[in-house]
Amino acid sequence: MSESISVLKVRDVLLVTMPGDPDDATVSALQTRTLEAMEQHDVKGLILDLTKVEILDSYFARTVAETAQMVTLMGGETIIAGMRPSVAITATELGVTLGTTKTVLSVDLALNLAERQSKSSPAKSKRAAR
Repeated sequence: MSESISVLKVRDVLLVTMPGDPDDATVSALQTRTLEAMEQHDVKGLILDLTKVEILDSYFARTVAETAQMVTLMGGETIIAGMRPSVAITATELGVTLGTTKTVLSVDLALNLAERQSKSSPAKSKRAAR
């Protein structure tokens, strides 16, 4: 099922959309593909679209939180979009903490937030730091 993950460069962020019921291989592929794309593209961060996700297990929750931390370590910011109430409840019950990761209701709001953050933060290039 890991083929159903799309990693797209939109504006200056990556947009990753998760399928509704991802298996462990798909969740693992999310992390791998996202980090590879962060390295390949000069982007300011990641928008993780969870709109279709209906069920969250502990592995998926932990991988999402770890991926957000890894994106931060690579110089980007993560915005989670479209989390359903039932998924938010489960994440809370599992004790998932997202640190500085922002959450919004839709991808459109996430793109707007990313654009505002990009304009308000000083320009920094990951490539220049290498």
